[in-house]
Amino acid sequence: MKTMKASEFKAKCLAVMDQVATDGEPVLITKNGKPVAELRPCTGGKRQSPFGIWKGKIEILGDIMEPIDVDE
Repeated sequence: MKTMKASEFKAKCLAVMDQVATDGEPVLITKNGKPVAELRPCTGGKRQSPFGIWKGKIEILGDIMEPIDVDE
Protein backbone atom coordinates (compact mmCIF):
# COMPACT_ATOMS: atom_id res chain seq x y z
CA MET A 1 0.00 0.00 0.00
CA LYS A 2 1.33 3.40 -0.96
CA THR A 3 1.70 6.03 1.80
CA MET A 4 1.34 9.76 1.23
CA LYS A 5 1.52 12.85 3.44
CA ALA A 6 -1.70 14.84 3.79
CA SER A 7 -0.08 17.96 2.31
CA GLU A 8 1.03 16.01 -0.77
CA PHE A 9 -2.44 14.43 -1.07
CA LYS A 10 -4.03 17.88 -0.88
CA ALA A 11 -1.90 19.12 -3.75
CA LYS A 12 -2.45 16.03 -5.95
CA CYS A 13 -5.90 14.89 -4.83
CA LEU A 14 -7.60 14.46 -8.23
CA ALA A 15 -4.58 12.77 -9.81
CA VAL A 16 -4.28 10.36 -6.86
CA MET A 17 -7.99 9.53 -7.09
CA ASP A 18 -7.63 8.76 -10.80
CA GLN A 19 -4.60 6.57 -10.11
CA VAL A 20 -6.40 4.60 -7.39
CA ALA A 21 -9.40 4.09 -9.66
CA THR A 22 -7.13 2.88 -12.48
CA ASP A 23 -4.71 0.52 -10.72
CA GLY A 24 -6.85 -0.39 -7.67
CA GLU A 25 -4.01 0.09 -5.17
CA PRO A 26 -5.16 1.86 -1.96
CA VAL A 27 -3.31 4.92 -0.62
CA LEU A 28 -2.76 5.56 3.09
CA ILE A 29 -2.83 9.27 3.95
CA THR A 30 -0.78 10.36 6.98
CA LYS A 31 -0.57 13.49 9.06
CA ASN A 32 2.53 13.96 11.23
CA GLY A 33 3.48 10.37 10.46
CA LYS A 34 0.18 8.93 11.78
CA PRO A 35 -2.44 7.38 9.48
CA VAL A 36 -5.61 9.46 9.23
CA ALA A 37 -7.36 8.14 6.11
CA GLU A 38 -7.22 5.46 3.48
CA LEU A 39 -8.26 5.98 -0.13
CA ARG A 40 -9.34 2.81 -1.92
CA PRO A 41 -11.30 2.10 -5.08
CA CYS A 42 -15.06 1.87 -4.82
CA THR A 43 -16.18 -1.76 -4.98
CA GLY A 44 -19.93 -1.29 -4.69
CA GLY A 45 -22.14 -0.76 -7.65
CA LYS A 46 -25.67 0.48 -7.96
CA ARG A 47 -27.91 -1.15 -5.38
CA GLN A 48 -30.70 -3.28 -6.69
CA SER A 49 -34.26 -2.13 -6.05
CA PRO A 50 -36.24 -4.45 -3.77
CA PHE A 51 -39.22 -4.25 -6.15
CA GLY A 52 -39.42 -7.29 -8.39
CA ILE A 53 -36.72 -9.37 -6.69
CA TRP A 54 -39.10 -12.35 -6.34
CA LYS A 55 -40.36 -12.18 -9.94
CA GLY A 56 -40.18 -15.65 -11.45
CA LYS A 57 -39.06 -17.21 -8.15
CA ILE A 58 -42.40 -17.68 -6.38
CA GLU A 59 -45.87 -18.71 -7.43
CA ILE A 60 -49.12 -17.52 -5.84
CA LEU A 61 -51.70 -20.30 -5.60
CA GLY A 62 -55.36 -19.48 -5.09
CA ASP A 63 -57.17 -16.18 -4.59
CA ILE A 64 -55.16 -13.92 -2.28
CA MET A 65 -58.08 -11.48 -1.94
CA GLU A 66 -60.57 -14.08 -0.68
CA PRO A 67 -61.35 -13.92 3.06
CA ILE A 68 -59.87 -16.62 5.27
CA ASP A 69 -62.33 -19.29 6.36
CA VAL A 70 -62.40 -18.96 10.15
CA ASP A 71 -64.38 -21.32 12.38
CA GLU A 72 -65.70 -19.58 15.50
